[in-house]
Amino acid sequence: MPQPFVLPDFYVPYPARLNPHVEAARTHTRTWAREMGMLEGSGIWESHDLESHDYALLCAYTHPDCDAEALSLVTDWYVWVFFFDDHFLEVFKRTQDRAAGKAYLDRLPLFMPLDPTAGVPEPTNPVEAGLADLWRRTVPAMSAAWRERFAEATEALLYESLWELDNINEGRIANPVEYIEMRRKVGGAPWSAGLVEYAAGAEVPEAVAGSRPLHVLRDTFSDAVHLRNDLFSYQREVEDEGENSNGVLVLETFLGCTTQEAAEAVNDLLTSRLQQFENTALTEVPALCLEKGLSPAECAAVAAYAKGLQDWQSGGHEWHMRSSRYMNEGLDTGPSHLDGVLGTSALDIRTLFGRPAAARLRTLTHVPHQQVGPSLLPAIDLPYPLTLSPHHEEAKRLSVDWAERMGLLDDIWDRPMCEGFDLALCSAGLDPDATLEELELSAEWLTWGTYGDDYYPLVFGKPRDLIGAKQSTERFKSCMPVDDPAAGAALAVSPMERSLADLWARTAGPMGPEGRAQLRAAMDTMLDSWMWELHNQAQHRVPDPVDYIEMRRKTFGSDLTMQLCRLRHAGALPPGIFRSGAVRSLENSAADYAALLNDLFSYQKEVEVEGEVHNGVLVLQTFFDCDYPTAVAMVDDLMRGRLRQFEHVKKHELPMLYEDFALNAEGRAAFEAYVRELEDWLAGILNWHRGVRRYGAEDVRSGSGTALLRRGPTGIGTSAARLAALFAP
Repeated sequence: MPQPFVLPDFYVPYPARLNPHVEAARTHTRTWAREMGMLEGSGIWESHDLESHDYALLCAYTHPDCDAEALSLVTDWYVWVFFFDDHFLEVFKRTQDRAAGKAYLDRLPLFMPLDPTAGVPEPTNPVEAGLADLWRRTVPAMSAAWRERFAEATEALLYESLWELDNINEGRIANPVEYIEMRRKVGGAPWSAGLVEYAAGAEVPEAVAGSRPLHVLRDTFSDAVHLRNDLFSYQREVEDEGENSNGVLVLETFLGCTTQEAAEAVNDLLTSRLQQFENTALTEVPALCLEKGLSPAECAAVAAYAKGLQDWQSGGHEWHMRSSRYMNEGLDTGPSHLDGVLGTSALDIRTLFGRPAAARLRTLTHVPHQQVGPSLLPAIDLPYPLTLSPHHEEAKRLSVDWAERMGLLDDIWDRPMCEGFDLALCSAGLDPDATLEELELSAEWLTWGTYGDDYYPLVFGKPRDLIGAKQSTERFKSCMPVDDPAAGAALAVSPMERSLADLWARTAGPMGPEGRAQLRAAMDTMLDSWMWELHNQAQHRVPDPVDYIEMRRKTFGSDLTMQLCRLRHAGALPPGIFRSGAVRSLENSAADYAALLNDLFSYQKEVEVEGEVHNGVLVLQTFFDCDYPTAVAMVDDLMRGRLRQFEHVKKHELPMLYEDFALNAEGRAAFEAYVRELEDWLAGILNWHRGVRRYGAEDVRSGSGTALLRRGPTGIGTSAARLAALFAP
């Protein structure tokens, strides 16, 4: 059968190396697979399947430096996971038996007890037998924190197979954002990252394991692994197996292009994710290690982990080019590119200085303040009705008075500007049933967040004052004590600190400790995301599209506003429901729609007037190297896709969620009320953008911090901003 497209030139900047213990691993894993019942008689594999797939070669390429024992164990893990994938395909995907598939998956976590001394059930199939044996052999060498992370990654890999099965049942192809999110879980690369820690002897210190830079290393690694696999496996998965969870097919459908063009686009995204990995490893990780005070040994472990992920990328590519499992005809696998050095067949001068270099150059050479004219707006037909609170006008007056009283109208904003922004109008649509007191508080939170969104780029971004921004961010956090919410007022000095302390005391004071902790976490997420924006601004770097979408949810404050909604329903719903994949998908779809909506309206303000690099339209312009109207059309398509995803979850996934959590009538009513609040959230945000004096062509210059140019900001650490304002374009 001819190949459906010509494989593109891959960006592989690091040469692959081969572990010398590869033959020992082959011998060991052959015996182990037979002992576990995975070969003859399993109905899935015969001996020749295992030999032709050659997972020992995969692991020898992806883990080139570990000893023979570690390589054999890691190889067994990969044999197990690929056997699971094929077993689930044959038994449940081909038969489309979701109920039996879920029952099968529900047993597997029982074979991964966090306590190594705990017993496990008697295995009933090769997948269970293999998992029990592997867990027993692996966990003694790793900490409890690693066991918890790895068990979570393994469970995600297993359970998200149901997502693929549901899509097959519906004949549905995911949208690009949903696909990237779900592919990380079902594709298994986060799970592979956990094995990198084991094989490299480089467990990530717990102090940084949950940080953004380490998450980005893991996620960019995962995305690149999966997108590369999608290119090599397209023929087998799409044409032979009838799969529709493949990145090439996803972009082919979304962009309405040929298979070859979609393959090139997937490869461009793969390259972008690798370049994001490099940028994070070189510019964010070292600073994180210093900030957290890691010891030299811990810093070395983080560096070895990053190196291990790089080794995996190069080795995984080399294996894909050699394995009989994938489409790789016509590729040069001979050692001819670098004077016969083994493992360099993927390297080519075109992959370093051709299309990948041009893409990286575009992200760093955007010309700011280009005249773009009024923002282009497509037809936006949100299906949710708008309801406005009758307290809108009074809440507007009270919230503007509050902003003036707190000192927020003394530098970058003034009163007419704040009145024109009318944040109370947004609150009136977001929460139409709120009391006047609740609506005023909501409008003041939006006022503070919008003010901060203007303040950070202007005061800290223009002079590239990352240290001042970090100090300010930490002071904001100190104004939100969880134990005694009222105590933050004593620490507040500047207008932003005083206003935040006031909001925190009034909002968190009536909450219980758990609710306060959740709200504080949402605020920390938003504040840290503002630092991410400043980091890009300092580099003058247009963000990677995947990184942008995921961080935009945080910079927009979506988690904060949704957290306040969740807390209203906490008593009627089980805590775990908001951590479920279906609910995260629902919330992320809504958050992406709202953030991209804002990017459409704010394009002229941000790109022409402020010289911003954080705008979804600009991100797609840069990535696809296209003009403004084309990028607007792409954003419109992406928004529509996210809205379809929102509706899909409501219709197809929430009924299964209710069953999985055994919700009674009261619980279902509470969750449906939460869904309606998300719809109000979307309708209110759209209405505000249409009515606000902030983004129109007649408003963008008067509403972009011109008061700062007249007076300059006040407060500790802002003298540099006043100087920078004198020279601002």
